Amino acid sequence: MHILHVVGARPNFMKAAPVLRALAAHSGVRQTLVHTGQHYDAAMSDVFFHQLEMPQPDYNLGVGSGTHAQQAAGVMLTFEPLVRECKPDLVLVYGDVNSTVAAALVCSKLGLRVGHVEAGLRSRDRSMPEEINRLLTDQLSDLLFTPSADGDENLLREGIDPAKVHLVGNVMIDTLVRLLPRAEAHLPADLPSPYALVTLHRPSNVDDLPWLRELLDTLADLSGQLHVVFPVHPRTRQRLNEIASSHGAVAHLRLLDPLPYLEFLALQSHAAMVITDSGGIQEETTFLGVPCLTVRENTERPITVTHGTNQLVGRNLQKLSEAAMQICNRDSIGYTRARRTCELPLWDGRAAQRIAQIIERN
Repeated sequence: MHILHVVGARPNFMKAAPVLRALAAHSGVRQTLVHTGQHYDAAMSDVFFHQLEMPQPDYNLGVGSGTHAQQAAGVMLTFEPLVRECKPDLVLVYGDVNSTVAAALVCSKLGLRVGHVEAGLRSRDRSMPEEINRLLTDQLSDLLFTPSADGDENLLREGIDPAKVHLVGNVMIDTLVRLLPRAEAHLPADLPSPYALVTLHRPSNVDDLPWLRELLDTLADLSGQLHVVFPVHPRTRQRLNEIASSHGAVAHLRLLDPLPYLEFLALQSHAAMVITDSGGIQEETTFLGVPCLTVRENTERPITVTHGTNQLVGRNLQKLSEAAMQICNRDSIGYTRARRTCELPLWDGRAAQRIAQIIERN
């Protein structure tokens, strides 16, 4: 059996790595790894392959940056002749980035089987490009691997054949479980403590400059209670450069360059809290037992709210401040928190093994 994997951005790498490893343990399986180049610089891509111990891509499509339409079109134009030549038995796509839906659409047109890892997640907010990508990819896929029961429910509600849907658990947690012990060695020696860890990259937060200024003011106020450590996404860095000269709040934050996986995981696991607009970080903090404040009005991962440590604060700065202060007050003695075992079904580090077994049967 020939399986072709398509990845394009950092969240894809963390999901694909354990699946590649699990399938490699099955005899008679040949694998091809295609990197679309959606994340194309070393800080956002190459170092992840090294730390996750992924094989170097067999092909890099070099799509690069652009609008959503330009990226998707670039992937389709370059991926179609490649997949025609490779003739895989199954193409695995991951998550919800533009590369994911573009590859799925090409395969569907060519009559090639598609498997979607992390299927069924829904925010029910179609203003998010990722939501459109999720909806379309799931409709085009032949095997749908869901991380949690709400994914199954969403797919059945949308008319997906139940025989295609497989609840396997969260493959990103596979990567976390495997690499968390190694991450401890990557905790910076000069790290201030206690600290809040911040990540922001969504256009709704960083492209709205008046809102971004107010959000930075709120983070600066929080820095009076604990340090604020902020690894800055390239998109966010551009916006900060536009406003930094006229906005003093930035000076109160410890800004870092984008971090490799192990370094970021170390920071995340020791943080007093995480403030983010990322989807995957909501899941990782839930597993780690770290309080998470999500600067979004909705989430495609509601299980992190109902069963985890995640709280949606939306675009409400007062709510963000109050929630952060509650965490500070609760953890005021040394900013410690009780570590708890994640009780979410199948978030056990073996999701990729289940995927490999299902693929072998199908």
